[in-house]
This record gives sequence, structure tokens and C-alpha cells, in this order.
Amino acid sequence: MKAGNTKIVKRARRQKRIRSKVFGTAEKPRLSIYRSNKFTYAQIIDDVSAKTLVSASDVDVKNGGKLSRASDVGKLVAERAKEKKIKKVVFDRGGFIYAGRVKALAESARSNGLDF
Repeated sequence: MKAGNTKIVKRARRQKRIRSKVFGTAEKPRLSIYRSNKFTYAQIIDDVSAKTLVSASDVDVKNGGKLSRASDVGKLVAERAKEKKIKKVVFDRGGFIYAGRVKALAESARSNGLDF
């Protein structure tokens, strides 16, 4: 196996490519997603001031399988964003493929009021 073809290296390349185009401002912050083997995390970040405005993870939500917990995280991050009066965000999938937990989280956040 070549050193440049590992899963981690490929994801890092995708992540770098995405982050070169996606930037969060105060008016339209960035919704960043990270998924580990066990948990799914989401943050809404203002890149100008380098502050996390809202965060949620399925560590907070302990029911069901990974997919249902990911959609609960999407709902939770959308509700917390509404409390902070955030309606529009830029979506950053963090180098992960838009399928499975990432897709479930994104669709749940959209259906609960976030616009991206």
C-alpha cells in the first residue's frame, strides 16, 4: 500500500479541499461535522472571531443506533442555533462522504429550521 492512499490521508485531503472553499462569518457561520467510530459531533463556528457559537453531540443523546442519534444531533444543533438566532449556515462535512450519519444529521438540521 502506498503511503498517500490511506483512509486518513484521503480524508485529510478532502477536508483541506473543502475548507479552502467554506468559510463561516458572523452572518453565516459554518456548521462543522465530525464523526468518530462511536459518536457524531456538530458545531456552528464563526471563523472570523474563531469562536464556537453552538455545539451538540450524541454523547448528549443516548438512545437508538448511530443513525438515529445523528439525526437527533441535527435536531439539537438546529434548536440551539434558533436560540442564538442563527438561521443560515455554511455546511462543512469535514471530509466525510455525504451519506449515512452525515446525511441524516444534515437533513435533520434542515428540517428543524437551519438553512444551508
